[in-house]
Amino acid sequence: MALETTVKARAGGPHGVDELPSVVVTSYNLEVRDEDGFVGDKAKRGAFLDHLDALREHLRRTGDDPITVDSDKIGKKEFDALLGEGEPREAALILSAIERYAQSLAFVIRRFARLKPWSAVERIVVGGGFRQSRVGELAIARAGIILQTDGHSIDLVPIRHHPDEAGLVGSAHLAPKWIFEAYDSLVAVDIGGSNIRAGIVELRQDKAPDLAKAKVWQSELWRHADEETNRDDAIKRLGKMLDGQIKQAGKAGLRVAPFIGVGCPGLIERDGSIDRGAQNLPGNWQSSRFNLVESVREMVPEIGGHETTVVMHNDAVIQGLSEMPSMQDVEHWAVLTIGTGLGNASYRNRTKPKGRGDRAKNGKADDRKG
Repeated sequence: MALETTVKARAGGPHGVDELPSVVVTSYNLEVRDEDGFVGDKAKRGAFLDHLDALREHLRRTGDDPITVDSDKIGKKEFDALLGEGEPREAALILSAIERYAQSLAFVIRRFARLKPWSAVERIVVGGGFRQSRVGELAIARAGIILQTDGHSIDLVPIRHHPDEAGLVGSAHLAPKWIFEAYDSLVAVDIGGSNIRAGIVELRQDKAPDLAKAKVWQSELWRHADEETNRDDAIKRLGKMLDGQIKQAGKAGLRVAPFIGVGCPGLIERDGSIDRGAQNLPGNWQSSRFNLVESVREMVPEIGGHETTVVMHNDAVIQGLSEMPSMQDVEHWAVLTIGTGLGNASYRNRTKPKGRGDRAKNGKADDRKG
């Protein structure tokens, strides 16, 4: 017990906690199963490609597939081009895959809605890389319509920040209060199944005390999925990224807090270890002999002459937290992040929702004003 307490104190935890300053995290990293396996797999990014390939297989039987490139070789921009500028049959094929995927996404949300932490959810924010495309936006919007026509009163909205930035900006909501009194920026890390990103988040509290205007000042992305690498090499690469970001921010005159917020897939233990859910990362990040928080802190022991505090939470939780300022008109809300896997988290705001009476009067769940 003494060793565990020492580790927590050194790491700056506890980590992966439910009680945050403005919200209670009611659930995250839920693993719902059915006869086919994990339900969330039906709505991950690869599921869209599976639906498209199934449609193309039927068309190939008659030699009538209008797309000549393998589905997994088509990027987001190319998909959007096929949808908006392609031949009618190409666009129609993409639309058919969108419809099938939207049905799958709606199915997954219905299953989550049966769970106690999600039963009161009024709005779901959808993030992740898939959202950052016209195809993804249409799939999300179509799933929302399916749910509404089925009688589910849940809003489905795309995340406001670019998904790559949301995973960093959300870390500002993990930071202790003292940071906001003396510093104008902090360091954030977003570790995903395909990418690792490190950057500097400008708090911009002079523009919005609730962090609604916080933004990524600068970041660096490494796509580890494209390389043969292991856990230790990935950590070393992350260390170089952090060192570079902190130095550049200092040269630019930013007052960077001695704080690093880390988002990572999986179930995060209070001591900074990862219990499960990190299987898409390179190597074994769930080993009892590995602690990501301690590794980060060893690489960056000080920032600006002060001892570094590191706080880690699940990556979907942090991405959802970036949306918190615009979630103040509901009490219960959630996030789904569509990427290599399907991340999930649900929240309950600590303060009474603003404008609840107006929403009920007008019959609008969210005016989404910018």
